[in-house]
Amino acid sequence: MNDAATDAGIAAARGVMVAHFTALNARDGTALAATLHFPHYRLSGGSLKTWDAPAAYFGDFLARAGDGWHHSALDSVEVLAASTEKVHLDVRFTRYRADDSVLGSFRSLWVIAELDGKWAAQLRSSFAA
Repeated sequence: MNDAATDAGIAAARGVMVAHFTALNARDGTALAATLHFPHYRLSGGSLKTWDAPAAYFGDFLARAGDGWHHSALDSVEVLAASTEKVHLDVRFTRYRADDSVLGSFRSLWVIAELDGKWAAQLRSSFAA
């Protein structure tokens, strides 16, 4: 059973994921960057990508999102492990074109951490391109 502080961390981590996808779909780079800690790390396809600062993050996303990306949707967010300072999430999401046809569905592991009083994504490992 989780204690109240761990439950609060889980709620904060889920909130980070919702805010991340909301900002992504709004194409709001500032709000998107607010959901991430920097440096931010992403492991995909055998490569580790590091963003030291928010400036290039959204542009890099657009380059890999797929031709015709319009929006993404969270399909599920499951807690794998949690503490008062860090939460591991099993995240499933789908990328869509403007006509709601599917570009792809993916699974990733997100690590949401509280650093200096701010909950945000510190790293993730993704099967998405």
